[in-house]
Order: sequence, then structure tokens, then C-alpha cells
Amino acid sequence: MRMVDADTVHRLLDWPGAIEAMRLGHLKDKPTIARLALDQPHEGGHPDMMLAVPAWQAGEALGIKVVTSFPRNVETYGLPTVDALYLVFDPHTGKAQAVIDGEALIFRKTACDSALGASFLAPPDASRMLMIGAGALAPYVIAAMRAVRPSLKHVSIWNRTPERAQALAATLQAAGTPAEACLDLDAELPQADIVISATMATEPLVKGDLVAPGAHVGLIGSFTPQMREGDDALLRRAAIFVDDYACLERSGEFIEPLRSGVITRDDVRGDLFALCRGEIALQPGTRPTLFKNGGAGHLDLFLASHLLGRLAPADQG
Repeated sequence: MRMVDADTVHRLLDWPGAIEAMRLGHLKDKPTIARLALDQPHEGGHPDMMLAVPAWQAGEALGIKVVTSFPRNVETYGLPTVDALYLVFDPHTGKAQAVIDGEALIFRKTACDSALGASFLAPPDASRMLMIGAGALAPYVIAAMRAVRPSLKHVSIWNRTPERAQALAATLQAAGTPAEACLDLDAELPQADIVISATMATEPLVKGDLVAPGAHVGLIGSFTPQMREGDDALLRRAAIFVDDYACLERSGEFIEPLRSGVITRDDVRGDLFALCRGEIALQPGTRPTLFKNGGAGHLDLFLASHLLGRLAPADQG
């Protein structure tokens, strides 16, 4: 069995190749996916969670993601919040083929997912990006966005803890990315051509009335019913797209707005399969576009399969 570590994942899943592999995956039949979630609640905060997400593309690929999210890890143990493994099996025999560092795969998958959406929906000449959230995922998202929009000349970073935004900006600057931290989120929103939010917010951070006409908004957080990153005004103004329709039932981004009539299901114009297959006529306009990254299990399978195809003998343990 192959053991694929994080360094190998990041080395082999370069942005152009990985984003293209994800696009090509959406041209095939959608894999069968499922989801099992267990949690241990805590007073006054997000619960500890464990997810198991299998995906099966008949005759082609079979895998399962096992991921834990323990929000108190950083503060209590000095450990990352999220840890994960991805297991790949032979789709014909069921024999285990590989164990992949799940955190690295998730970082790459999540960034590719949002970047693929932006490749269809973001302004072609976008020059300014606003990154909301400065967690471990943020630098990957920024790099993937720059891969699909090389016109980006400036990246602003806002974080609830300003010091983390400043630290990330300094790291990116040292690597040659034009980035700076910002303190006033509301002042920065109207300036951005692309707004990406990757937080654990339970109160909306992205105010739709402040988003520039024609800008693109990508929402990555809000992976539970309690979380939300965009407000009602954003949902009313934006042309809405999702990576997978399942997030309409799982994400706080949509559950209450759909229940209360802020939007209807018909307001969601399409998913990533429809975008990749050219089934949606996209016309530039003054409405913002919104892409919700729900991170469904077939996306991990697409990248894991691509990764295995790129492994050389030296990469196999």
C-alpha cells in the first residue's frame, strides 16, 4: 500500500494540474457519495466533530475521507483544529491502494474547488482580492485564486485577530505575493473584485450591500447549520451557485434563508457540474456572483485519483 505524505501531496497537486483534474472530473457521471457525522458538544463553542465521507465512481475510483475537527486544539494543545486521512481502494477488488495525508488533500481540494468556481464566475480582469480569514487554509486559497486569475495584483487579508492577518500577509509578501492586512472589513469589501471568506463565523461577515457590482464572492466556511458568512442582502443581490446541491441542506448559509423565504431553491442557478459542462449561460452584469464551497466527497475523490496517477515509484512507501 502506498503512503503519501503532505509534502508529496503539495508537490504533485500543482494548481493548474489539480484544478484541471477537478474540471475534468465534473465532465463524468457524478460519483455516489455519503456522509456520516458524529459530534461531542461543548458549552459556548463549536463541538468536536468526526466525519466519514465515502465516494464511489463505479469502475473508476473508490475512496473515503475521515476527518476530525476539534476547535480547542490550538488553544489547549497547540495542535491544528483539523486532521484527516484519505483512503483509496481499488474500485474493482476493494483492495486498499493508498493512505493519503488528508489535511494536505483537503487544503488542495478546498482551494481548487473555490478556484474552479471563480474561473467561471469571477471578473476576467480581477485585480483586487479580499481574503476573510487567516487560518491554515488561507494561503492555499490565495495561491489557487491567483492561478485562475493571474490579473490579481493586490490581496487584502482580514481576520478577527488582526495579528494573524498581519503574520499571513508578511509570509505571503516574503514569497512574492502582494498582500497586506486590513483592519476595516466594511471599507475593504467595496474595493474587492474577488471576496473569499474561510471562517467559522456564526454571524455574517460579508454584507451584500457593500459588495461591488459584478464582484465575485466565494464562501468556504459555514459547514454546519449554525455557521454563516454572508448576509441576506448578499443572497438577494447575487447570482448564486454551489459546488453541490447538498450544501443547501447542511449549511447555515442557506437553511434559514430558504426557510424564511429570503431566497428559494430556484434562486440557485446551478452547481459545479453545470458550470463545467457549459450548461449555464453566463452573462457579465452588475449582480455579484456567489459560489458556495460545500466540499462534497466527490471532490476529494477526483483529486485523490489524480494524485495517484501522478505518483512515481520514489513517492511510494
